[in-house]
Amino acid sequence: MPDQTPPRGYCVPLSPEGKSSLNPTPPWHYASDCIAVEYWADPAAVAALLPPGMTLDDGSAGRAFCWFLDWQFTGEQDELTDPARYQYREAFILLDAVFEGMPVTYCPYIFVDNDAALARGWTQGFPKKIGSVFQTRSFPVPSLAAAPLAPGSRFGASVSAHGERIATARIQLEEKVDDPTTVFNRPTTIRRYFPNLVASLQGTPAVDELTLSLVDDPAMVGMWAGSAELRIPEAEGEEIHRIAPLRVGRGYRFSFAYSVSDLRVLRNYLA
Repeated sequence: MPDQTPPRGYCVPLSPEGKSSLNPTPPWHYASDCIAVEYWADPAAVAALLPPGMTLDDGSAGRAFCWFLDWQFTGEQDELTDPARYQYREAFILLDAVFEGMPVTYCPYIFVDNDAALARGWTQGFPKKIGSVFQTRSFPVPSLAAAPLAPGSRFGASVSAHGERIATARIQLEEKVDDPTTVFNRPTTIRRYFPNLVASLQGTPAVDELTLSLVDDPAMVGMWAGSAELRIPEAEGEEIHRIAPLRVGRGYRFSFAYSVSDLRVLRNYLA
């Protein structure tokens, strides 16, 4: 019998030519329009979500951001021309924290509407779940519906999952932000966690790591800031309401791009 070539692919499902893989091999490239709302939650509720070795940032006092993103993705094989497979929308929360003296953000909850994005997120450590995410889009054509990037324009965003509304945001643009790094300047950490199904090992995960999201050539452009509203109600099967806003800060609308080709493990909890 001739030797059989094993199935190929970067991730499942593996197949003879590797075309069925949910995602191509990195690097991965992303571009999006974003809405982000700054808010403050109960510090004790924020601390309860942090992984071992990570502490609340006392100077931030429970500060968080709720993000909504309309993404376009591509690998190195012109994937952006297959929007049905690789366009997606996403919403997540980032919490201010400190790890070994380094100010970071930590992602405890994230929702996405695409299976390829779900798989990429789990590969990195993002705890993605399937959801339905929407945000107001901006168009250059003159119209009441165009939501131009200009003072007074209003934008909305929402995320729902399993028939439950998770979060709703509204912002009204007031002014440009010349330097986005004055707002977003912390690296993102995530917990890469895979359980074990073997009966004798179900109390011990197969993978349990704190990872740092590495991004190449990040760019934020066209950032506007303004007043904001944010609601995170109690939803069946979720605990996100525990970090609902006690106070809401500014809202931001901008475009964001970066590439991913690597991941850094900060701590292996199984070592």
